[in-house]
Amino acid sequence: MRVSVVDAGSNTVRLVIADVEGGVPLPVHTVKWKLRLSEQVGPDGTIADEAVERLVKAVAAAGATARRWHAAGPLAFATAVVRGAPNRHEVLQRVASGTGIRMCTLPGETEAELTFLAARRWLGWKAGPLALLDIGGGSLEVAFGRGRLPDFAASLPLGANRLTREYLGVQDPPGPGELKELRRRIRHELRDVASRIRWERPRTAAVTSRTFQQLARLCGAAPGRFGPFVDRELACRDLRAAVHALAGLPAVERAQLPGISAPRAAQSLAGAVVGHTALKLMGLPRAVVCPWAIREGVLLRYAEDGADWWADATGGTDTAPAPAAPLRIATPTPVTDGQRAVPRFT
Repeated sequence: MRVSVVDAGSNTVRLVIADVEGGVPLPVHTVKWKLRLSEQVGPDGTIADEAVERLVKAVAAAGATARRWHAAGPLAFATAVVRGAPNRHEVLQRVASGTGIRMCTLPGETEAELTFLAARRWLGWKAGPLALLDIGGGSLEVAFGRGRLPDFAASLPLGANRLTREYLGVQDPPGPGELKELRRRIRHELRDVASRIRWERPRTAAVTSRTFQQLARLCGAAPGRFGPFVDRELACRDLRAAVHALAGLPAVERAQLPGISAPRAAQSLAGAVVGHTALKLMGLPRAVVCPWAIREGVLLRYAEDGADWWADATGGTDTAPAPAAPLRIATPTPVTDGQRAVPRFT
């Protein structure tokens, strides 16, 4: 069975065509269109008309490519930059009317669930209790679980691009005051979720996303040309050193560092601060860099649970649907365990 997935993110629209027979998504063709949607939003997050038109053209091209490769779908979704836009309904309707493809926005917690599934499948059961972190352009997804799907999942407004716009847009490189405010915001947002991860004491931590991959390369991991099966890790102490290195350079010079691409150079510092702060607060000295992420998670759920799963997940409208199955999402309620107050998430 050949299936296609279209993912509209903050920077790019990506198409993945994969054969999913046997429960393993084997890519046969991938394409990406660099739209940088996050750079074309208004102060309130509204996506500009020109950016919407470019999105429509990219999705149409993705659909045409999928048909040429005789792939079902595409299963099309947009992440935080569209999900949080006040004109989200209009954007999705224009995509549908202009391409014939029904794109949806998945809730952040569902994105975390799907990415967790991809990491679990990649790492296998030997990973044991697993913590998952995924930094996107608009949000940070966190999940933890012992089985196929997470016991809890959370989506926090800590995307690398979002924080760059909100905290690091005045000076280049930013001043100490900007970094201090950025760290304060990240610690505040992560407080409850980090407490849960520390309590669970995961055996393995996994990080995924292009941001983490580039930071791992900066910290000494093998380059991407060595292939996905090379073991890659990201240590908290190395990420701390990366924060200091990135903070001392303007964006144009960061792009000269190993692993840091020019389009992501500006947001690399915010991504590093989020990553380091999260690992530190969660008590995770190191994490495995997983090459599979949300697109592979979508393909796995589709292969394992059938086409009805996608129909249920995306609901009956063209806007953000309910999750396919109830998730235990990060909503802390105190539970006493001996002398300690243990954060529980329902």
